[in-house]
Amino acid sequence: KPAMIARGHPRLCLALCTLGLALLGDVSRAVPMDDQDYYLQEITNRDHYYSFPYPGEEFFPFTEQPGEEGAIRAAGTEERPGFKPSRKELKQKKNNKKGKSILEAPPDCPPLGLETLKITDFQLHASTAKRYGLGAHRGRLNIQAGVNENDFYDGAWCAGRNDPYQWIEVDARRLTKFTGVITQGRNSLWSSNWVTSYRVLVSNDSHAWTAVRNESGDVIFEGNSEKEIPVLNMLPVPLVARYIRINPRSWFEEGSICMRLEILGCPLPDPNNYYHRRNEMTTTDNLDFKHHNYKEMRQLMKTVNKMCPNITRIYNIGKSNQGLKLYAVEISDNPGEHEVGEPEFHYIAGAHGNEVLGRELILLLMQFMCQEYLAGNPRIVHLIQGTRIHLLPSVNPDGYDKAYKAGSELGGWSLGRWTQDGIDINNNFPDLNSLLWESEDQKKSKRKVPNHHIPIPDWYLSENATVAVETRAIIAWMEKIPFVLGGNLQGGELVVAYPYDMVRSMWKTQDYTPTPDDHVFRWLAYSYASTHRLMTDARRRACHTEDFQKEDGTVNGASWHTVAGSINDFSYLHTNCFELSIYVGCDKYPHESELPEEWENNRESLIVFMEQVHRGIKGIVKDVHGKGIPNAVISVEGVNHDIRTGADGDYWRLLNPGEYVVGVKAEGYTAATKTCEVGYDMGATQCDFTISKTNLARIKEIMRKFGKQPLSLSARRLRQRARLWQQQR
Repeated sequence: KPAMIARGHPRLCLALCTLGLALLGDVSRAVPMDDQDYYLQEITNRDHYYSFPYPGEEFFPFTEQPGEEGAIRAAGTEERPGFKPSRKELKQKKNNKKGKSILEAPPDCPPLGLETLKITDFQLHASTAKRYGLGAHRGRLNIQAGVNENDFYDGAWCAGRNDPYQWIEVDARRLTKFTGVITQGRNSLWSSNWVTSYRVLVSNDSHAWTAVRNESGDVIFEGNSEKEIPVLNMLPVPLVARYIRINPRSWFEEGSICMRLEILGCPLPDPNNYYHRRNEMTTTDNLDFKHHNYKEMRQLMKTVNKMCPNITRIYNIGKSNQGLKLYAVEISDNPGEHEVGEPEFHYIAGAHGNEVLGRELILLLMQFMCQEYLAGNPRIVHLIQGTRIHLLPSVNPDGYDKAYKAGSELGGWSLGRWTQDGIDINNNFPDLNSLLWESEDQKKSKRKVPNHHIPIPDWYLSENATVAVETRAIIAWMEKIPFVLGGNLQGGELVVAYPYDMVRSMWKTQDYTPTPDDHVFRWLAYSYASTHRLMTDARRRACHTEDFQKEDGTVNGASWHTVAGSINDFSYLHTNCFELSIYVGCDKYPHESELPEEWENNRESLIVFMEQVHRGIKGIVKDVHGKGIPNAVISVEGVNHDIRTGADGDYWRLLNPGEYVVGVKAEGYTAATKTCEVGYDMGATQCDFTISKTNLARIKEIMRKFGKQPLSLSARRLRQRARLWQQQR
């Protein structure tokens, strides 16, 4: 019958086919976004991106004509073809004619997330690209190029050719109220490229585009005058659309079209949008999610102390170059005193003042621990009762102040990184690695360097040494308190780095350089990375140039890039503390709206890492009278790194599960060894020692008691020889 209909009624057949195709189209459009395949959306929801006019063709602005489909309207206004701002809007545009590098008043809408990677590579498109490493996916604010600036990891989107027909586009994947654009030039050691002016266009369907206009025509926004300082341009009136496109109009005359950018915008409510639901992150913790300046940070600490006076104490470890106190909060069941047998832990942040996320995470952590302790959370109660925790959120408050004044998106990559006197605190500690390795390499050297508690060189302690006052304060703090484990929170990457941070060979800039405790450090790093929501996610995109997935979100510092005088190496070689650098996010200074999600990303990791202070062995070294022996050396067979007991004779030695031969020695006491087994369950194995004094030490003690000094053997022999010589005369 269908064949008969086709032969007898060709017009009817054609009508039916047309109706079927129309219905099919309607059905395909009716399929909810969350039921469609992700890549199918990419194909069906947009047209070919790489079509553009060639030089010589008539240039047609990307604006829609009145009456065209997909016309864009200004948010909160009636539809106006071509969009003509009011006098008030024009006055605002005149005042904002020049792009601002300092955010005087925070915009209402946050960044879409090019820098934080919330915007995926699939959402970035461009007219052309010079090569893959300079594709649209590299056009993210503050993205850093590799040292080699290779084909895969370069520092911006760069157009394939320099003409006014190039563009880079962001697909927000949902209707969004666009409010502003932030731009930078190309991050490069070898070239200078940036865009000096551009247009902004928006679209609902990626076919018909509307440019931001005023009475004179398309608005030309002023871009960058150099490659690193971000420049913000606010749209005269927010525009609602799905796509936004940046069309460079002029560029540095000795360079080419290259840019990095961030888009400010508020996604409009759309509960049926699959992309939004899939990436939505909420938190149930009732914490103060905001950026805190110095005064607000101090007030927050007071609030926590007032809520939990029995387990918290506020103190400072010194002052910054500008006289700001370096405040810390102690959390313990007996704040203010070291309890024998209880390990000490610390988190510090803000050594680089512009790496703000770590600072806020520590402030959130102290709030969380106080609240959970009051609520009776057994895990937190147990941790606080068995550990003395120190939280130092801002090591470089002077640098933070500079970054804070610029704002979360406008400080660039380095504003506020250094101290007021231009010092990088993180790499300002004495280089003890070289002293140790030179001693090991020159076995006949008269100057023997121990494998632990290496003294600080005299030159470093002199007043003329280039040492920040903040660094000296940290060193004094670390020498005063017997820390066992610590983490310094940093930003700009998503990885945990463990020592050594300095390569042993002077001819290399990258080389895996393990400590004698390499297996312990790798476990400590993995304990944080594996419990972080993103660090070990194989699907996530690399922040800049390094893919740390092969090591499960961890890296040996020296194999990444060599650094002399790092806090991690110093802590390991000068104190008992095992210190690691924890890079908590790609964005050093995320927008305030990102803080709840960043807290969720890191909360479990922050707690798990603190709990690792209870792995390994612990104990007290006493004499036969039960008195603790300070400064006794604890060694583990097969591990060329020792630790020392504290003032009360107690010690903690981080070790992985296994059986170990542990030795102890102290001046004037007999050495002793015993076998100690470390299990897989949480909790350090008790491994105490009782040692007695040597015979010589007893004799010295008796003679001192009765007011006589023992004679050394060599002096006695000299006197005997003198008497014999006189008798022979």
